[in-house]
Amino acid sequence: MTDTPANAPKPEPAEGEPAVPNAAVPEAAPDPAALAKEAADLKDRLLRTLAEMENLRRRTEREVAESRAYGVASFARDILAVSDNMARALQTLRAELKERADPGVKALLDGVELTERELDKVLEKHGVRKFEPQPREKFDPNLHQAMYEVQDSALPAGTVAQVVQAGYMIGERMLRPALVAVAKGGPKPVPEPAANANAAPPDPAG
Repeated sequence: MTDTPANAPKPEPAEGEPAVPNAAVPEAAPDPAALAKEAADLKDRLLRTLAEMENLRRRTEREVAESRAYGVASFARDILAVSDNMARALQTLRAELKERADPGVKALLDGVELTERELDKVLEKHGVRKFEPQPREKFDPNLHQAMYEVQDSALPAGTVAQVVQAGYMIGERMLRPALVAVAKGGPKPVPEPAANANAAPPDPAG
């Protein structure tokens, strides 16, 4: 067996035989424009996803808050019927009858009044507020429900003449409108004149 010297020349490839490359051919460099476009697309998708997640979080928080505030609306409306019955029962008793009642009956009436006040406090604790329109207050269909009209020339037409039943709000929403009687036949409310800065002052000489 003959050893080949290390510095011996390498044999030339035979004719027609492909030459063996000495090193791998380097790959083409990526296009910077394509990379920038891909990065911009990924960034846009990320921003859209983050915005959608933020909107979902806010919507969920709002729905949870509304559920807490208004979830008892149906129950509160039913409780108002109980409160109304208690108020009617107390209104049927005149003050002089209560004063002449024996101690047992008077204590019972005092207990009913106390229960009514406690019921109002519990409702208010859960966001249910009672409101009663004042006489001469302008009728507002968003707050009031007209039951009948009252001929009263002392009251401006279209204003509250009597309160039949108090109204209730729950949070910022109407739970039950106030039942009122509306005045008619009186003078119409006079609208306030609009201020005119360009109007000339009256001539004192007439």
